[in-house]
Amino acid sequence: MAMNTGGRLVAGSHNRNEFVLINADEIGRIKSVHELSGQTCQICGDEVEITVDGELFVACNECAFPVCRTCYEYERREGSQCCPQCKTRYKRLKGSPRVEGDEDEDGAEDLEHEFDYSNVDTTNFLHGAGGIASARGGSAGQAINSRQGLTPQNSEIPLLTYGEEDGESEYNQSALIVPSLASYGNELRYPPVNAGNTNPRPMVPEKDIALYGYGSVAWKDRMEDWKRRQNEKLQVVRHQGNNISKDLDAYDPEMPMMDEGRQPLSRKLPISSSRINPYRLIIILRLAILGLFFHYRILHPVPNAFGLWLTSVICEIWFGVSWILDQFPKWYPVVRETYLDRLSFRYEKEGQPSELADIDVFVSTVDPMKEPPLITANTVLSILSADYPVDKVSCYVSDDGAAMLTFEALSETSDFARKWVPFCKKFNIEPRAPEWYFCQKMDYLKNKVHPEFVRERRAMKRAYDEFKVRINRLVAVAEKVPEDGWTMQDGTPWPGNNVRDHPGMIQVFLGSDGAKDIEGNELPRLVYVSREKRPGFEHHKKAGAMNALIRVSAVLSNAPYLLNVDCDHYMNNSKALREAMCFMMDPIGGRKVCYVQFPQRFDGIDRHDRYSNRNVVFFDINMKGLDGLQGPIYVGTGCVFRRQALYGYDAPSKKKRPSKTCNCWPKWCCFCCRSRKNKKGKSRKESKKLKHREASKQIHALETIEENREEPKPLITSLSQEKLEKRFGQSPVFVASTLAVDGGIPSSISSEALLKEAIHVIGCGYEDKTEWGKEVGWIYGSVTEDILTGFKMHCHGWRSVYCMPKRPAFKGSAPINLSDRLHQVLRWALGSVEIFLSRHCPIWYGYGCGLKWLERFSYINSVVYPWTSIPLLVYCTLPAICLLTGKFIVPEISNYASLIFMALFISIGATSILEMQWGGVGLDDWWRNEQFWVIGGVSSHLFALFQGLLKVLAGVNTNFTVTSKAGDDGEFSELYIFKWTSLLIPPTTLLILNIVGVVVGVADAINNGYDSWGPLFGKLFFAIWVIMHLYPFLKGLTGKQERVPTVIIIWSILLASILTLVWVRINPFVSRDGPVLEICGLNCNDN
Repeated sequence: MAMNTGGRLVAGSHNRNEFVLINADEIGRIKSVHELSGQTCQICGDEVEITVDGELFVACNECAFPVCRTCYEYERREGSQCCPQCKTRYKRLKGSPRVEGDEDEDGAEDLEHEFDYSNVDTTNFLHGAGGIASARGGSAGQAINSRQGLTPQNSEIPLLTYGEEDGESEYNQSALIVPSLASYGNELRYPPVNAGNTNPRPMVPEKDIALYGYGSVAWKDRMEDWKRRQNEKLQVVRHQGNNISKDLDAYDPEMPMMDEGRQPLSRKLPISSSRINPYRLIIILRLAILGLFFHYRILHPVPNAFGLWLTSVICEIWFGVSWILDQFPKWYPVVRETYLDRLSFRYEKEGQPSELADIDVFVSTVDPMKEPPLITANTVLSILSADYPVDKVSCYVSDDGAAMLTFEALSETSDFARKWVPFCKKFNIEPRAPEWYFCQKMDYLKNKVHPEFVRERRAMKRAYDEFKVRINRLVAVAEKVPEDGWTMQDGTPWPGNNVRDHPGMIQVFLGSDGAKDIEGNELPRLVYVSREKRPGFEHHKKAGAMNALIRVSAVLSNAPYLLNVDCDHYMNNSKALREAMCFMMDPIGGRKVCYVQFPQRFDGIDRHDRYSNRNVVFFDINMKGLDGLQGPIYVGTGCVFRRQALYGYDAPSKKKRPSKTCNCWPKWCCFCCRSRKNKKGKSRKESKKLKHREASKQIHALETIEENREEPKPLITSLSQEKLEKRFGQSPVFVASTLAVDGGIPSSISSEALLKEAIHVIGCGYEDKTEWGKEVGWIYGSVTEDILTGFKMHCHGWRSVYCMPKRPAFKGSAPINLSDRLHQVLRWALGSVEIFLSRHCPIWYGYGCGLKWLERFSYINSVVYPWTSIPLLVYCTLPAICLLTGKFIVPEISNYASLIFMALFISIGATSILEMQWGGVGLDDWWRNEQFWVIGGVSSHLFALFQGLLKVLAGVNTNFTVTSKAGDDGEFSELYIFKWTSLLIPPTTLLILNIVGVVVGVADAINNGYDSWGPLFGKLFFAIWVIMHLYPFLKGLTGKQERVPTVIIIWSILLASILTLVWVRINPFVSRDGPVLEICGLNCNDN
């Protein structure tokens, strides 16, 4: 059927599936290059520059729309890659970097600037007038893309009018109204119009609108829908405390919005070049000096102490390799910054339900007698009162000890939460764990505190004291377990009386109907979970408990994101969940983020941090370095996961980056240019189709962001139901939930049916013949399941993010006495040994996947470091042996050797100083870390190595007790508690050996005279280095009573004596042929 156009022109594009509407007038006509001389950029307001050829820079050859080179580069790299006025895709101009879609463009090659982004001043660009977001937002009114397909033949086609409806239009016809886009302030409006002309002016005003006939350019409903969406975006969420301009209401409601919601929710801040470049230079110099050092050491043996020399060289080579594995993953340290206001702007619109994603929070606990219920209650209360929509938070507490004490304490916690949560949100207090909040000293006169707050705070303090009394009463009652076990309120026996044989238990305390706070508001969901345990089943400790929580939460709430914390890590920053969502929900780079790791911070540690409990060097230096690669490793707590990543799915496939060489392997192949020419041999028709296709994708992506919708994420939906059940287990409800990318549970299933299914998925036999613990969930095979789980995700191509908000997100308790601290380090080291001896060892696992090389170095270092204990123990013994025997591991030092040794020590010091500078670590923290590296290396790491070998090779399992948390007997009282452990013997032996060696060496030098002091200095320096590193251990032995336990003294002296006697027997001071006798010249027979 032909359409009567009245001889008029109809224009459109079938390939790009779009129609372009241009409000043309005399000023909006296409201008020549000469006419554009002196024009300003219509995006940022800067003057359009002159090219090196002396001509005005023209970004678009179709309409010559004035855009500077900076905005042109940014739009090609980060935006829609299209001209804001005519929507034609920008072509690559000479001197511009190559971006996606440029492979098949015709024209001369410009390899010199193909990947050169250094000339793009992004910082100045982002701060320009208007910003780039308005450019993309403003162009939305000029190009209306049709995705409705062809309209039916009987559909109504609108008339085209300008500014107002045509009164003579028929009632059943829709008229298109083109709005006027006037300038306001310094912001951009498309197209540019005369400031004096308030009404839009058509090109031929005298022409009757009826003569235009009918067309499919746009229709009224679609235009009104676009205007409605633009008005919605102009709404600003007014949060308490935010600085919002008071002139927002004066804005033109028709203006294209420079919306914050279209901008990234976070950004990466590299370390400044003035700090990182000298650091990298020192690393290279240190590597070169290390090579010269080994060259000298290997070529200059010590003949009279060959065994000592060879042993020391082997140890030093191992230390050098360990340093390389630890150093180079810190090559690209970065810091990240989040924009919480943009997150709210995008996902929380005024008057509408929040669009923030749901989050399931996992809290794990085992033994309430060692992990006090009051600490667990504070952690739960801080989560329930987080600054996040209450209907989107679900807290699951895993009680792997099936203790009725934990159950009753959680019941009391849910009751107190009805008072605590509204108090926190009403006054916006920090932190929201009551124990630590009330420990803060309150200045009631500061900032004119409101009297109402003072009254309610005092009332809440009394309520919390009563809550503590009830919890402590439960703890006191639980210390004496009845012979028949505990019974519940209705007289039935407690199902968990037998810890090793009990059914699964689930109790929903909050989140059900009627669970409101004292103000009548809804509360987050709180669920108690204790998985089933039966004899003869392997339960996999914490990893198994976490996997049970994954399945339970998927059935009951199925949030797309998960947060796991230990029971003693409370939420110190109420906005921590929002901080994580700035990375997870970022429409630009959030799809490939598998987890967001927060640093661990601790309370209750003594000021000097004697045993390096804060571990600041690792969290503030190493983790920042990993964040610049593929992301930090998972440390077991304070981590927000993407649920789909835990299910073992691969990361979304990344589009192929345009490369300046061919795509064959290797990339440095000398036939690159020939391959490029073959690429250019494609037909012109195919090239144009590809350009149209790419442009359509960019426009589609832009409208997707405008509508606040993310593109669908790919999933493994092609698997059959049988394969899915083999992978995830025999639960139709849970299997169906794994395919829901955005989470949510079906509303057709009743609560009783969901609860029954939840009990089923925590059965002890549910994981049999499935991929749980192998490819799905927390990975089994190591007591440190955290490293293994993060490693598997990185192997699937995901990346992680390290988030360090100014206010620490989480804080926890740390074992502060020496014995508990050593046992904690022993557990970590044992897990690393188990991974090293498993098939998942990063030395040989995961090649050909998405794991980057420097990231692999960091994982290798994390599983290899326990093996350093052997060379470290030997190296710390060498000073004492040298002092006792009079020999040394280094020959007489020449001037060349002195320079090498001095350069090595200076490079080590310079590297450490620069690391402390860009990492923000103090000298005390760095020195404590160095000391405990030696203490843990010669004790916990050594025992973990042998126990790991016994466990893997001989099948001997080692059970660990949970490290006890801080007590209530006074500040730092537990610091001085001494607990006997065999881990204390090796460091004590080293201390005694080196002290005895120093005494013997000094006595020998005094006895032999002045000439013997020169060779003694090197040996004394070596021995004192060991003693200084073991000094915190010596203070830990003495404790508060300033005395060492007798058993430690006896064992250490015995071992030191045995080693000394053995060495004297093997290599005595005198010659093996006996003492050398010389004639003294005196005749002893003369009287």
